[in-house]
Amino acid sequence: MVVHFHAERALSPIDDANLWVVVDSQFRLHPEGCTFLAGLRALGRSSNTERAYAGRVALFLTWCDGGGLDWRRVGMLDLARFLRWLVSEPLPPRGKTPAEPRFRSKKTANAVVTAVCEFFRFAAREGWVDPSIIARLSEPKYLGWLPPGFDTGEDGQFRQVKAKMIKFEVGEDPIEILRPEDADRLIKVALHARDRFLIALLSCTGIRIGEALGLRREDMHFLADSKMLGCHISGPHIHVRRRPDNANGALAKSRFSRSIPVLENVVGLYADYQYERDAVPEAAACDMVFVNLFHAPLGSPLRYWTVKELFDRLARETEQTARPHMLRHGAATAWIRSGVPQDVVQELMGHVSPASLAPYLHPTDEEKREAVMRVAERGRR
Repeated sequence: MVVHFHAERALSPIDDANLWVVVDSQFRLHPEGCTFLAGLRALGRSSNTERAYAGRVALFLTWCDGGGLDWRRVGMLDLARFLRWLVSEPLPPRGKTPAEPRFRSKKTANAVVTAVCEFFRFAAREGWVDPSIIARLSEPKYLGWLPPGFDTGEDGQFRQVKAKMIKFEVGEDPIEILRPEDADRLIKVALHARDRFLIALLSCTGIRIGEALGLRREDMHFLADSKMLGCHISGPHIHVRRRPDNANGALAKSRFSRSIPVLENVVGLYADYQYERDAVPEAAACDMVFVNLFHAPLGSPLRYWTVKELFDRLARETEQTARPHMLRHGAATAWIRSGVPQDVVQELMGHVSPASLAPYLHPTDEEKREAVMRVAERGRR
């Protein structure tokens, strides 16, 4: 009988914090998998990263058990077979209505194997697997082509990197964005002031959803002059800070705090949200900006899966793909297309390296067509 493992959300017996675990079909904890996830938390990884890694490790453990393999004895050929299995095995069907089988993309398969390799590296440090397998997971690679902004070091020592040995070669997919006009459509169909403010804030500032859900009320400096708050930054703005103790598990990815200006319409939507929030007495004691106002537990910090359900509903009503991160991509793209210097965009986005801006520097299909038409028009003249 094959043992099926899966990821489950749990509460810490120590402080009731949310965490992720790997369990089998009898809800018995997988000791090594759970210890690995605890290691991710200790490193300050976000709850979303922990959730993704939990599901990927559980998938790998299930595959091993189905093939009669001890995961501690898995070799490179086994990992290569697992990679091929990921794209050839149909995904579970959605709903009760039969439909065409769905398969994982090669990019998704690569992400799963990356998580499994991290699990093996952790297991090697703990003495659970043969350390020799770690040396075979990657190989040295010399970077002949450098992405924009890549620092090679004074002597070019950073041109030598470690490349994954087991992966599919895939092309870079274009980023998906929600433009300001797309964000406006989402705002129009949103039912609550809180949700309208969240959409506008993400679109205006380009912050990550984890950064938004981690905002405290003290971070909202929406006065023309914030000196009375002990802040010397002029104009309405927000402060994005990394706080690992957020009750909802929200975590700012960047370890460096930054401030981001906001527009007047965002300030107005925040005022509407405060009026809506004040009608829920349970929300008064919470210092988080985004809280539950419409379902239990009232007044508790808003969590990622609630936001996901919101965006799924908004996507259906507007008949467009909509995810929080697409608003971040849209903000960065709009800044660059408007001629904002790249170092300013890098600071606004909270990127450590200028190379992270590379996805936003590629021209769009509309821009390429406009360039061709512009030259053709000049020739006709």
